[in-house]
Amino acid sequence: PALGAPLDAPPVERLDGTHFDPRGADGRVLLLYWWASWCPFCAETTPHVEALWRAQRTRGLMVLALSIDTGPQPARDYLARRGYTLPAAWVTPALHRALPKPRGLPVTLVRGRDGRVRQAEAGQLFPEDVQALARHV
Repeated sequence: PALGAPLDAPPVERLDGTHFDPRGADGRVLLLYWWASWCPFCAETTPHVEALWRAQRTRGLMVLALSIDTGPQPARDYLARRGYTLPAAWVTPALHRALPKPRGLPVTLVRGRDGRVRQAEAGQLFPEDVQALARHV
């Protein structure tokens, strides 16, 4: 989606069995992060996304990490092995239709409090790039 475009997030079942209700993201900053357990660039970026979420969630940042693995179990295993706790979901075919993954991997989108895309990045982000996303919170 283009910068400034509205971005609607659908309801999603997270990997831990909880549910993401998009109404809970209204008026908050939502970071969508597409990743995969087999992606070396994701392996470099994900720890920084986790750290950003931990540091900024009390300020209103919501994160939804969207795994494009072939099924939910590889994503669950990957997160558990690394001790990640960021909210994550597996991209089902229905979720992909409702919220198609932009080109590239990893992909990071920031939806502002107004529901519009504020930043979109494809590819590996360095620690300082991820930390800079906090300016949207």
